[in-house]
Amino acid sequence: MKNGLYLGADTSNYTTSLSLVKDGKVISNVRRLLPVESGKCGLRQSDAVFFHTRALPELAHELFKSVQYSGDELCAVGVSERPRDAEGSYMPCFLAGVSFASAVSGALGIPMYGFSHQAGHISAGVYSCGNAGVFENTEFFAFHVSGGTTEALKCRYDGTTYVCQKLGGTNDASAGQIIDRAGVYSGLDFPCGKELDALALCADKRIKPSVSMKGAYFSLSGLQNKAEKYLSDGESIEVTARFLFESIACALSESLAELRRVHGGLPCLFAGGVMGSANIKKILCKIPGVYFASSELSGDNACGTALLAQKRHTEI
Repeated sequence: MKNGLYLGADTSNYTTSLSLVKDGKVISNVRRLLPVESGKCGLRQSDAVFFHTRALPELAHELFKSVQYSGDELCAVGVSERPRDAEGSYMPCFLAGVSFASAVSGALGIPMYGFSHQAGHISAGVYSCGNAGVFENTEFFAFHVSGGTTEALKCRYDGTTYVCQKLGGTNDASAGQIIDRAGVYSGLDFPCGKELDALALCADKRIKPSVSMKGAYFSLSGLQNKAEKYLSDGESIEVTARFLFESIACALSESLAELRRVHGGLPCLFAGGVMGSANIKKILCKIPGVYFASSELSGDNACGTALLAQKRHTEI
């Protein structure tokens, strides 16, 4: 049977996610942020594995209850096994999802397909961008912009997954790290992106964006130092947040321009949690041929992994 349900699981640094897909459509999507102590900027991997392991049974119950699961409809399970499809790419937090998916696969006698977390983001972005056909049977650029990754990629679907070649991105800290560190410095609780994004929209003045570029690569670590200095000098959090988001948007825009200059005018997808920012999107949306993962599916989720599992299973 290939037209039943497909389960996706993703246990990233800070979010436990499960999703169900049927006929190429997401029919249920549940996720839970991992708890981070106030004033901290993250979790130890051992703590992340513990919280994922505790959350997965509860989320699974919620997921299957939402679709009145009958027990014989699940065709395959997909899971994020690693951050990226690169040599040495590994994080312990993904072991929780792999263990869960392996148990489901073994108990029901169905296949388990492993993917990278990054491929899941690309898959969810293509699905939710509003014009998925643009990315079918062609190469395209994609920017994966999140708490742990800020990469400029050239992607293609090879019949099993999205193959991604890194062509640019940050040389140091990721965009999400800079946003969260500045937010925690200002007194906000981690993760800070949504709250800072809302505050930035209320800024009553603008500080000119600043970013260091080298081809399609850029450095973001200096933004954290500048943001902290602005705040310590008495600048408002709203104005500082606007500076951060507009500087990140500037870096992404200039990186894409360089990619297109060197590699041609391919369509471009922006995905990852940072791309939920209204401040960044209102700048980048002016560029022709760019598309964005939906706000719902820009952050960590298991929908992309479930969609990839269905494609892999039905193409066998």
